[in-house]
Amino acid sequence: MMFGRLTHYAFDAVLFSAFLAGVKRSTGLTPSVDSDKISDNKEVQKWINNYLGVGEWVMDQSVAVMGSSAWFERRR
Repeated sequence: MMFGRLTHYAFDAVLFSAFLAGVKRSTGLTPSVDSDKISDNKEVQKWINNYLGVGEWVMDQSVAVMGSSAWFERRR
């Protein structure tokens, strides 16, 4: 039961990070998360940067999969 809840929260966190990456790419708006202002702890700063990096990676992989799929087409 606890593992399922933890998995659900982890998935939600990755989904939110990917959402932030999508907003950044489509609008140019970036979250004003300056890890230096949040904490002086280098580990916390590293975790924040890695968290946002995971969203970028998920976004890249999603675009690559959708771009090679016949279910999606690019319109501009």
